[in-house]
Amino acid sequence: MINADTILFALMLVTIVNIARYLTALRSLIYIMREAHPLLYQQVDGNGFFTTHGNVTKQVRLYHYLKTKEYHHHHDEVFTGKCERVRELFILSASLVGVTLFASFIL
Repeated sequence: MINADTILFALMLVTIVNIARYLTALRSLIYIMREAHPLLYQQVDGNGFFTTHGNVTKQVRLYHYLKTKEYHHHHDEVFTGKCERVRELFILSASLVGVTLFASFIL
């Protein structure tokens, strides 16, 4: 029989890997955003997005941009594809974090 600790460890490992995928895709999106959508890059504080002094309200602006799928009106296919990937990875990572927390209290 599989131990509950093994299941929880495997679930945590999958969650950490997907969070890392999300963060690298987000970093790549911000890099692409510099050329594809300079106004949004300034609005989300592209230079300071991953710094400790990053402005959280500006980071939330990117979240709302992706949540409402405003990128569908953009002309660059690479940018819209990257936005879609970041959005999907965010949903997946948030769901996995929720499931992992739920499983840690159940198991």
